[in-house]
Amino acid sequence: MTLNKSLARFRRSALAAAVSVAATPLFAAPALEEVIVTATLRAESLQDVPVSVNAVSGDKMAEAGIAKVEDLQAYVPNLTMSETGIGTNIYIRGIGSGINPGFEQSVGMYFDGVSYGRAQLTRAPFLDLARVEVLRGPQNILFGKNSIAGALSLISARPGQEFEGSVSATYEPDFNEQIIDLVLSGPLTDTVGARLAIRKRDIDGHMENLTLNRDEPTRDEGTIRAIFEWDATENLVAALKLEVGKFDVDGRQIEIINDQPSTSSTGSFNGRTYAEILDFTEVAAGPIVLASVDADSSVLNNKQDFKRSSNGDYSYNDTQNITLNVDYYREGHQFTFITGLLGYDTEELCDCDFTGAPVFSVGAEENYDQFSQEFRWVSPVGETFEFIAGGFYQKSELEFFDSIRVDSDILPGLLNAADIQEAGARGERPPGDIEGGPLDNVALGLFAGTPLEALLQPAADAGLLNALDLGGFGDAGDAIRDLGTPRYFTTETELFSAFLQTTWNVTDLFRATIGLRYSHETKDGSRKLDFVNRATGERPDEGEIDTVVAKNFSAERHDLSGSRTEENISPSLNLQYDVNDDAMLYGTLSRGYKSGGYDARSNASPATNQIRPLQNLDNGDPVVIVGSFEYEEEQATSLEIGAKTTLLDGAAELNIAAFYTEYDDLQVSIFDGTLGFNVGNAGAATTMGIELDGRIALTENLMMTGALAFLDFEFTDYENGQCYQGQTPDTVTAEGIAYCDYKGKTNQYVADYSGNLTFVYTTMLTSDIEFRGGADFVFTGDYNSSQNLDPSQEQDAYVKTNLRLGLSDVSAGWEVALLAKNLTDETVISYSNDTPLANSIFGSTGHYGFVEPPRSFAIQGTYRWY
Repeated sequence: MTLNKSLARFRRSALAAAVSVAATPLFAAPALEEVIVTATLRAESLQDVPVSVNAVSGDKMAEAGIAKVEDLQAYVPNLTMSETGIGTNIYIRGIGSGINPGFEQSVGMYFDGVSYGRAQLTRAPFLDLARVEVLRGPQNILFGKNSIAGALSLISARPGQEFEGSVSATYEPDFNEQIIDLVLSGPLTDTVGARLAIRKRDIDGHMENLTLNRDEPTRDEGTIRAIFEWDATENLVAALKLEVGKFDVDGRQIEIINDQPSTSSTGSFNGRTYAEILDFTEVAAGPIVLASVDADSSVLNNKQDFKRSSNGDYSYNDTQNITLNVDYYREGHQFTFITGLLGYDTEELCDCDFTGAPVFSVGAEENYDQFSQEFRWVSPVGETFEFIAGGFYQKSELEFFDSIRVDSDILPGLLNAADIQEAGARGERPPGDIEGGPLDNVALGLFAGTPLEALLQPAADAGLLNALDLGGFGDAGDAIRDLGTPRYFTTETELFSAFLQTTWNVTDLFRATIGLRYSHETKDGSRKLDFVNRATGERPDEGEIDTVVAKNFSAERHDLSGSRTEENISPSLNLQYDVNDDAMLYGTLSRGYKSGGYDARSNASPATNQIRPLQNLDNGDPVVIVGSFEYEEEQATSLEIGAKTTLLDGAAELNIAAFYTEYDDLQVSIFDGTLGFNVGNAGAATTMGIELDGRIALTENLMMTGALAFLDFEFTDYENGQCYQGQTPDTVTAEGIAYCDYKGKTNQYVADYSGNLTFVYTTMLTSDIEFRGGADFVFTGDYNSSQNLDPSQEQDAYVKTNLRLGLSDVSAGWEVALLAKNLTDETVISYSNDTPLANSIFGSTGHYGFVEPPRSFAIQGTYRWY
């Protein structure tokens, strides 16, 4: 084996071992083991990397029961991830993209060097990782131009030179969670090594669905990964990764957490909660029942108690990935080629009224394919000038489909009831109705407070009650029976970028690094929304259905397409000074970009079109709805200064970073208050704060690690923010659209402080048996879980405690452990939003929330062989 190959093998083995021992030490000693990371695309000590970065080892993730990327946020301050009703949020330092399939994430995720920029992929399970590195702040030079808030780098464990294997099983009885992991690794020939990792995970969930009498969300996950590493020549190493996976989920961790009595002027709704309206509502004139609704009584469970009312929903996902990594070494230079093929298919059904009444649902399908190719040239270290250069190409195609589905008589019946009592205001005026006629008298009487039975009697005497079914009032709901709103969205993206980062070692103690990345991107997008009768499959002609959908769903038929091209240059300047062997100071000034694109989820076009103005007069003015389609690029200018220090003769480390970042044309996804999300550019925002992390060997047996972050976020220009329910708008446009000014406000998920503290104690009980106990304390200040910053949706500060107590025999290879998660049984709402249609149609203020699991206990067993 040549020197270059041996060094490459040694670096990979040392890297995995050092990170594993340092992040979750197998033993504590007065001197700390070095943590090696690749945040700068070189293997470097964490104490030498001039960036705010957290590294979590694969051993730590296995011990803590971390099963997906979202679980990492407990151990990385200023990182927030949460599933939502129709997407996934990822935020670093208060910045994220929001939920929209048209978005690429502001927080880039990279798996073995391949970009995983789609939010759906953050829900995928992962296994057998060497480590995860979380880089906070803009990472636009080495990790691509869209990583404007930060980057997550996931690194798979690679084959070793010796045969080894492990099998691990975890069982949690309360939620019936069962996890089995199998890893086999070793040489196949003198030049080829392989590593196989398999995970199977099943869980019944921590929510009780009262409507369906089952536990949710049930998860069925399976992942298989094979990595083959080939020492092709003396200077050439190639690694091929093949991975397929699935994660199927039935049910959601969603429940109604707030439901207030309606303030609607409609008599059948006023003074009743949304749950009571759904449970039973009837509008009658004497013996004649004009509209009636009777839903499952489980809808009356409208408070947070880990019980939900739902007709059932699911998310079925299949993923595929092929990654080829080739490293070629010549005279100290390293040339790396990374080829990635990535794809996934998703089929989802969202019970998006989030109640047990079949009001409506949303079906969705998503198909994504990506090809990428990256080339890197890394120069030797120790020269006066060092550099990392490369080029990147990526082509991707996204096909997205969704449709609102009205499958029952619940919503049509309630709209008919409202249309009767509001004299046709939910749809169109009766054709042929004359001024002063019986129907017009009914309308006038309704607003004067005359009893409904008396008002309808003249219409009944005139034989006109049947007119209620012929385009008159009382028929708005009939227009949307069996409604489907098929929406097709596609976007194709082609990106080319080139980057160069050069370091000038001015002296042995001082160095300056300049980075530039040029990007050229073209993007095509299209979105079409139409109406269909789901019972007949026919497309209805333009008519009252358009008026009813516009008034009650804020949606219209449209067909849009566009093409855009962007070019930009991201610069970066870093200065680094070694005060001595134990302290390094750094400062970084950078500017980053995130490309624009097309909105997949808006229910209307951006044009201010009137909806059937001749028939649809509301107080004399035709209804106008305004959506969105195209949004512009986002920019960030960031300054970060920090220090990396080693203390107590190597027994402790303390790192600190202070940052200030200005964002311009911040991309946001705004809930339209009904059913859709409109994407736009918010204006400007600033985020600043301080981040600390460190570790100390308190004794030879006791290790303490911790991290703490302080964060201040403020919108400095955001006039078109979404108003929360009941809020008085700051601006009402000529089209009647209400906006609230967010200037001076913070953002969703922003807590003044957050952090974690971990203690690990290790000792030998006998000559063979080792005890290892760990306690994690995860804490955060107050934050708002709703994107419209509704004051009622403040999540209180909390401290979560996780414990792990384990016994192992290192020589025999076995280990058993007891795990306790959320031992303090904190109730945490990770995301909340307005209950769809509750306020916009029925006048009831309400919220749904995603609720994290309560306290749980599990047992874990592992057997390793060498």
